[in-house]
Amino acid sequence: MLLDHIMCVGTLSLGAFLLLAICHSFASTQELHKPPSNIAVVGAGIGGSAAAFYLRQEFGPTVKIDVFEPGDVGGRLATAQIANQEYETGGVAIHPLNLHMKHFVDKLGISTRQDVPSKKAVFDGSELVFEESDWFIVNFLRMLWRYGLNYLFMQMWVESVMDKFMRIYQYQQYGYSFTSVERLLHAMGGDDFLSLMNHSLEETMRAEGFPQSYLNDVVSPLTRQTYGQSIRINGLAGAVSLSGADSGHWAVDGGNKRVCSGLLYHSKSELIRANVTNILFKVRPSKTGPSVGFYEVNYVGDTGAGHSMYDIVVIATPLHQGKSDISFSGLSPPVLSHFPGIYHRVFSILVHGVLNTSYLGVTRPPSEFTVSEVLTADSRDNIMYSLTSIDPVHIPAGYSRPPASHNKVWKVFSSRELDQEDLQRLFLSWDSVSQTPWLAYPTYRSPQRQTPPFILHSRLYYLSAVEWAASSMEMSAISARNVVLLAHHRWHQQKGRIDQEDLHTRLRGEL
Repeated sequence: MLLDHIMCVGTLSLGAFLLLAICHSFASTQELHKPPSNIAVVGAGIGGSAAAFYLRQEFGPTVKIDVFEPGDVGGRLATAQIANQEYETGGVAIHPLNLHMKHFVDKLGISTRQDVPSKKAVFDGSELVFEESDWFIVNFLRMLWRYGLNYLFMQMWVESVMDKFMRIYQYQQYGYSFTSVERLLHAMGGDDFLSLMNHSLEETMRAEGFPQSYLNDVVSPLTRQTYGQSIRINGLAGAVSLSGADSGHWAVDGGNKRVCSGLLYHSKSELIRANVTNILFKVRPSKTGPSVGFYEVNYVGDTGAGHSMYDIVVIATPLHQGKSDISFSGLSPPVLSHFPGIYHRVFSILVHGVLNTSYLGVTRPPSEFTVSEVLTADSRDNIMYSLTSIDPVHIPAGYSRPPASHNKVWKVFSSRELDQEDLQRLFLSWDSVSQTPWLAYPTYRSPQRQTPPFILHSRLYYLSAVEWAASSMEMSAISARNVVLLAHHRWHQQKGRIDQEDLHTRLRGEL
């Protein structure tokens, strides 16, 4: 039979033989570059739902995408009902320069929430040391009198960081991806961004000439409001905190978690209500001969235990103590079930009641107290990181925020659950309390010498690694886009768009 085959080939013309060889080569290439059949995403927060959205976009309509989530879709974007209304207990504000979140809302046709003006004050544990006026010029003159031009210089410094941060959108627009958080940060801001990761916000701003008194009075309350942590967090997370002082922040009508459910729907993913317990790498023969590897995802849901096979797996939940119990098997080198570092425990506490303004050292009548955001200085006397008069996730027409002398919903951001004595100190009366504990974001320490990797194994990716640089909705969306591009390029062996920082050089060359 073999001899007959050789003789047959021998009778072919050279051109026909070459044509067969080319066709065989093309078929092999098609086999190598065909889309994956099954992809799993573990976690349905903003990172996981964004990953599902981008996976559908990059890998096309035929791939099956399963999203595993034992809890509510949205993860740390969550709401709670109190006083017959729904309020945000998780991620609240979205920066006007968060382009991925803006794209999601536009793509899904979701409305943004009506803006309600607010005023800030700073509480040192015994009294308000600063309180905003209704007039911008008055606020500016107060800050100028007390801190000179430092507030203006801080805004300029944050703006310079944000200018570099915005570079990532251009890289991702052209399909560039990065294998580590450090490489992604370097593409954004070069060595300056790596320096921010390896120095505390306090060290960074002192080096920029800011006095310690300004850091204690102004900067620390902002980091406490954002992360419940001091100015000793890393400089990049600190810059994210300070960007919260910018104007123009927005939120989604009906709750920010609507973005997550919308992205899952748009991606045509299957939501599997189950907790992933183990991910096992296996090798088996393929139809064409060579062995192929795949991931067996084992899970437990309401209907019992199960497992499914996947070509690619994206983990969009933190692999840290208290956050995940996923184990890994059959991987070489082995993958840690828990990476070093801990997540910071905070409580998001909603109270429907009448505020005790005298606790804040306010002597005027509560009806005249119009502050809606109370930030706190780093003091042992403070039982909270911040105190905010919050509005429902859907604001009806004609809505106005009630004065402090009336029952309304306050959000207390605290390091611990409030007991009866705490509530009696903060409120004159209350009728409803909802306390939500969060392991919301990493406990930031500097230097952050090494972050977890994006690539855990050949086709096993870790989206939440980016949180160790800074945690926000937009950072998760950026990481989702990066990981999906990385998975796509590595699947199709497109190395030219991985870990390359020559985008601007290439664009100049094309022009």
